[in-house]
Amino acid sequence: MSEPSDAETAARTLRDLAESTERLLGTADALHQSAVMEPSALPGWSRGHVLTHLARNADSLVNLLDGARTGREIPQYRSLEARDQDIEDGADRPIGEQFEDLRASAARLAEAAAKLPDRAWSAQVRHRTGYLFPAHEIPWKRVMEVEYHHVDLALGYTPADWPHDFAAAEFLRLAEHFRALDGLPPTLLVTTDLGPRLPLGPADAEPELTVEGPVRALTAWLSGRSEGDGLRVHRGGEQLTDVRSALPKLPAMG
Repeated sequence: MSEPSDAETAARTLRDLAESTERLLGTADALHQSAVMEPSALPGWSRGHVLTHLARNADSLVNLLDGARTGREIPQYRSLEARDQDIEDGADRPIGEQFEDLRASAARLAEAAAKLPDRAWSAQVRHRTGYLFPAHEIPWKRVMEVEYHHVDLALGYTPADWPHDFAAAEFLRLAEHFRALDGLPPTLLVTTDLGPRLPLGPADAEPELTVEGPVRALTAWLSGRSEGDGLRVHRGGEQLTDVRSALPKLPAMG
């Protein structure tokens, strides 16, 4: 069987994105104003900050899609300072305005994706931090934003609600990310419902710890959305009772 084309990969991910977006909009539609102004799970951000960030992120990805379609390099944001200021300025808006902004920006993103010819999904676009990546990865980057920040709203949507395919893909991505970092003890990650056994820490070192659990629980911990709920930690064959203190300290998710 041949590998899917970039356009086919994008189309499949866009279907997943539509489902993730509907779940997010359902949560946002039930909010009242006082809840919008309450703290989210992200330090220093209210739920209004999270909702505004999601809307502006959608618009920033429209910029990248338009760049892929036209062949021009269009910045994701006007500047990093403007990005931060837009989030701050929009955080305290009334919930009706927040919801409509979230809905309309998601619709603009879907419309921009629908306009892209198949060949444009292979174009290189520039992330706000400067690196280049193919346009067919834009839908997945948006899925990540929606799924992670839906949890960050702290309104009942948890890592246990993540689609299994999302959690599995992010487990592989994050394990690869942390595998290359210095300072982590040799650790073996074992998914009890998926199959992969992936190492963290120095290559070729014998694992000091084994961390095992469902893939959603492992991804939640690796992404900073959990302190280890649902995981078990072993050292030298012995299961440790205090999971949170036994787990390696991870830097913020990349």
